Amino acid sequence: MGRLFGTDGVRGMANADLTAELALGLSVAAAHVLGEAGSFAGHRPVAVVGRDPRASGEFLEAAVVAGLASAGVDVLRVGVLPTPAVAYLTGALGADLGVMLSASHNAMPDNGVKFLARGGHKLDDELEERIEAIYEEHRTGAPWNRPTGGGVGRVRDYDEGFDQYVAHLIAVLPNRLDGLKVVLDEAHGAASRVSPEAFSRAGAEIITIGAQPDGLNINDGCGSTHLELLKAAVVEHGADFGIAHDGDADRCLAVDATGAEVDGDQILAILALSLRERGALRENTVVGTVMSNLGFKLAMEREGIEMVQTAVGDRYVLESMKEHGYALGGEQSGHVIVLDHATTGDGTLTGLLLAARVAATKRTLADLAGVMVRLPQVLVNVPDVDKSRVDSTPELLTAVAEAEAELGTTGRVLLRPSGTEPLVRVMVEAADIDHAQSVAGRLADVVKSTLG
Repeated sequence: MGRLFGTDGVRGMANADLTAELALGLSVAAAHVLGEAGSFAGHRPVAVVGRDPRASGEFLEAAVVAGLASAGVDVLRVGVLPTPAVAYLTGALGADLGVMLSASHNAMPDNGVKFLARGGHKLDDELEERIEAIYEEHRTGAPWNRPTGGGVGRVRDYDEGFDQYVAHLIAVLPNRLDGLKVVLDEAHGAASRVSPEAFSRAGAEIITIGAQPDGLNINDGCGSTHLELLKAAVVEHGADFGIAHDGDADRCLAVDATGAEVDGDQILAILALSLRERGALRENTVVGTVMSNLGFKLAMEREGIEMVQTAVGDRYVLESMKEHGYALGGEQSGHVIVLDHATTGDGTLTGLLLAARVAATKRTLADLAGVMVRLPQVLVNVPDVDKSRVDSTPELLTAVAEAEAELGTTGRVLLRPSGTEPLVRVMVEAADIDHAQSVAGRLADVVKSTLG
């Protein structure tokens, strides 16, 4: 069996790759592994289970809840809420684990299962590997040790989670948002109720788009992966700016009043200066990834802020932050972690903090985002290739070395296998967009011919 867990849980096409049987089995395995690790010692275990609005989330939620309860875990079912809300509630309620059913920015047919440890943190790789091993062992015939009678888990809906999470978001804000007009694109996803409620309570005038989830339309031409509708709505309504989330609302991208995109690097730069001004940027450091734009790094150097880079994936950003005590980190894609207030990327929180900065400074978002100049960056996704051979194919390695020599000190190349999809990402930065596109196109062709 290949590794089930990617960089962000177990994902696949629902009812094909990710079946009810797999979701149930992984949930039982997770309960046993965490129990063996001592997470449930001395008390009856409790889990928080949430999901995004995908139609498949309904039967997958039922499977996860059944698996946990059959293993003796009491379940608080919070319904449709963002991933960061499930993480927050897992910590706030003192639950022993959390489970989120979502495929984030992926198209509707996909879904995923993400397990969270006590406190709302992502599971360590070792625990995920143990869950996989235990799942496989029992899938092939080894019987489970099952509780009976009063030992089985009990299940109840926890509707209070919505207000509890929104109240948490509002409490974090350093100032209100009165006077701001903001367009919110909810991607027909998990934040369709939460985000408008939070922005409204904080004082902003809001216009919402992509906030009518029907189980089938999540991420469909809207949200953080499709900014066209948001750009048009911001200009049409004369809004100060717009905020876009993905399906599970753990990321945030923005659009300024002119319709220009403000990406995760720019948002990080704005928030880094804001936190430093408030004395909350611990170690005077912000954490990015190897995909962070070179312009972000140069801007932080100019502002006297240290930058640490990790592998791509918010779990690696978070690991670095926790290990060294940093307060702020994130990715160009809009995953931003403010560790004092969240254990994972939180798109609604990020949008609120960005709005608070605009309100407090009375500067436009475009002006604030001007702290950094993005170098032209081209990203090409090459699908249906053997991503495991990216670092071991001589012809491809030679092509990368030649491209790096061609770009010199004014650019860079990064080839990265996706952690969630069967594709390789080719990223090229250069001083000139045409040059970046040319190099990226040539490398993408080599990837296709050597790994296809």
